[in-house]
Amino acid sequence: MSLLTVKDIKKSYGAIQAVDGVSFTVEPGEILGVIGPNGSGKTTLFNSILGQIKPNSGQVAFDGKDISGLSPLAMSRLGIGRTFQNLQVFGKLTLRDNLIVAAQEFTGSFWGRALAASDNGVGERADEMIELFRLGHVADLPAGSLSYGQQKLVDIAMAFMPKPRLVLLDEPCAGVNPSLVDGLRELLVTLNQKQGGSFVVIEHNMDFVMKLCHRVVCMVEGKVLAVGTPAEIQGNRAVLEAYLGN
Repeated sequence: MSLLTVKDIKKSYGAIQAVDGVSFTVEPGEILGVIGPNGSGKTTLFNSILGQIKPNSGQVAFDGKDISGLSPLAMSRLGIGRTFQNLQVFGKLTLRDNLIVAAQEFTGSFWGRALAASDNGVGERADEMIELFRLGHVADLPAGSLSYGQQKLVDIAMAFMPKPRLVLLDEPCAGVNPSLVDGLRELLVTLNQKQGGSFVVIEHNMDFVMKLCHRVVCMVEGKVLAVGTPAEIQGNRAVLEAYLGN
């Protein structure tokens, strides 16, 4: 059974069809890339899947259960995480506290959280993520004082704190120093292999996508133009024309 099934999602704004009948699946343990020229509907698709906006039609299923119309919080509690194009870190909190806050909402009941230790029992998990992301030397600094690249890593680490089964990453390389991109890719591969989670990655960095993803979906003008392995997508004439034409 597919972990995520997206079926015929449509979202329009007046006469503009931002997403036009998009369907795809994500298998357990798979890393799926979503690429396309600017304005092809990628982020609108993410937001439609995850409840940030309401699509006009279509269905989303997670692990065989229809989750269409659920709130982002309800989806998070089912085991679906995401990152945004813009950073979502709390600048005045330390890096470690950012990770703890990211997991607290999903740890037990309200009273269980209220009566738990100050780290709500997720401090050990935070320390594991700090070590994995190689951020120990800045763990106790305010997140807002870190470099943009370090804040990006904190933002991604926060999405993984509740141990989600599926994470949707919206342009993880955006604004990151090119020298750090390979390290970010290796980190995501490690997370995929160690935790067995599935990812959907929107990204404009083609080298990053082709080295990271098992399959790639190419969108153009709100529609799926092609789906295939990185090699198949790189050799697809229609995909090449869509990018060259852009």
